[in-house]
Amino acid sequence: MITYPHMKKGATIGVTATSSGVPLELHHIVKEASARLKERGYHLQCGETVWTQVKARSASAEVRAEEFNRMMTDDQVDLIIPPWGGELLIEVLEHLDFESIQSKWILGYSDVSMLLLAVTLQTGMATAHGTNLVDLRGEEYDATTAMWEQVLSTEAGGEVIQYSSEKYQKEWDFENPSPHVFHLNETTEWKSSTGQKVEVEGRLLGGCVDVIHHLVGTPYGDVSTFRRQFVEEEPVLWFFENCEMTTTDLKRALIQMKLAGWFEHCSGILFGRSAANTPVEGYTTEDVYQDLTEELGVPVIYEIDCGHVPPQLTLINGAYAKVETEDGKGKVTQWFK
Repeated sequence: MITYPHMKKGATIGVTATSSGVPLELHHIVKEASARLKERGYHLQCGETVWTQVKARSASAEVRAEEFNRMMTDDQVDLIIPPWGGELLIEVLEHLDFESIQSKWILGYSDVSMLLLAVTLQTGMATAHGTNLVDLRGEEYDATTAMWEQVLSTEAGGEVIQYSSEKYQKEWDFENPSPHVFHLNETTEWKSSTGQKVEVEGRLLGGCVDVIHHLVGTPYGDVSTFRRQFVEEEPVLWFFENCEMTTTDLKRALIQMKLAGWFEHCSGILFGRSAANTPVEGYTTEDVYQDLTEELGVPVIYEIDCGHVPPQLTLINGAYAKVETEDGKGKVTQWFK
């Protein structure tokens, strides 16, 4: 059985930088996000790692792990939202106390998705792939981002429905944030490798391909044991997003996952929008998706609201989901069962 945390009203958010911290010149955006969340009724507890960043990490692996472990066992902290992602979260995994983790949401994406997936695979506790802390600093939330609160407030046994966004942000303009941080000005269009209407369901697992493929072959990437122990061998519906990979990098990572057995009993694959996906000698991401459909015999839905090209859905590792897309629109229903 999957364990589903529940976010209560007035929750205390623990902010810890399990990957990158925030350099001095950007401390103001963490303070802005904290102020906005306090206006919404939350309390915040920021760890020391949030405010430091040296050599591509907030602190040593041991210090980051200790702060995370402490917050995960602290009854005064209700959920964890790191400030953002980074580069070297993988250093932390061997120092985490998975056996002592309490049931509380961890929300984030990018490098943090490695932590999310590892926690769910190791413990059977659901984790939340979605917005990070600094993107919650706006005066208001766009409709897609705003769903993080409803999703994390869903009771165990309940269901929650999300829809594809109307618009997405093609390029970041960090110097001129909008009232909801993002500049949503490009029409969202979900697509499928078949070009037809698609309906697919299964247990959600996924994250940023750049980092989570490094879990393959480690104790933290044992998908088959997870399926056996926690979801009664149900099929997996994978969701991925690509931060920096070329198309051939992406294909290599996906083949690695396939050879490791990650796609056994896979019902389908979802891919988020990407500003990367650089073609190599004419080999495009559409070619990658078509190859996957043919090799695995499952549908691929792509350009979904997930990852580094916002806004993004709140997708729950471990939840049972049904994803539907037709005529460029999408619907995601998640059951916390």
